[in-house]
Amino acid sequence: MFEEVKWLFFDVGSTLVDEHIAYEHRLKEIADLAGTTYEKVYNGAMELYKQNKKGDLEIAKALGVELTEWHKEDEILYSDTSKCLEYLSKKYKIGIIANQSLGTRKRLEQHGILHYIELVVASAEEGVSKPDRRIFEIALKRSNCKANNAIMIGDRIDNDIVPANLLGIHTIWMKQGYGQYWNITKEIERADYIVNNLTEICNIL
Repeated sequence: MFEEVKWLFFDVGSTLVDEHIAYEHRLKEIADLAGTTYEKVYNGAMELYKQNKKGDLEIAKALGVELTEWHKEDEILYSDTSKCLEYLSKKYKIGIIANQSLGTRKRLEQHGILHYIELVVASAEEGVSKPDRRIFEIALKRSNCKANNAIMIGDRIDNDIVPANLLGIHTIWMKQGYGQYWNITKEIERADYIVNNLTEICNIL
């Protein structure tokens, strides 16, 4: 299936970067603002994620508080990120398609992985966010890559897998972070492969 693949496009959050501490921080702040316990907020958010909803956003709405600031300083690399990118970059060109705030390249550099990455297409700089197909089209155009010569790898069915499938890009669903709780209900939501970590991708590719 992947014999003609030349480019691998990765999401960032919960794909290359572990966000669990940042999510805990946000849920604790929501609990404090709402005057309730972290456990109540966490359990409520988890139930919403399992309903294919954005749990942190929806639980904040339900409790009548504003969604708190995202703490980038809490983000860390997954333990296998660097090793996997080093391996894959010897066989494929590596790109990023991600919904990120300004400064994505700088953060990837600070994480020590930018030198493996040839193209960064991030929403804040482009003015368009996933799942809008235009951000994927921008990446394909700049990489001079046809859709069937690329794989999109991400944790979100709605933002990563569905739009890539619609464009004819191969897909790998990374079941990390809260995106792993998505329940597939439509054929267009099915990825070509499902993995639990980056190491499994290295074994496939």
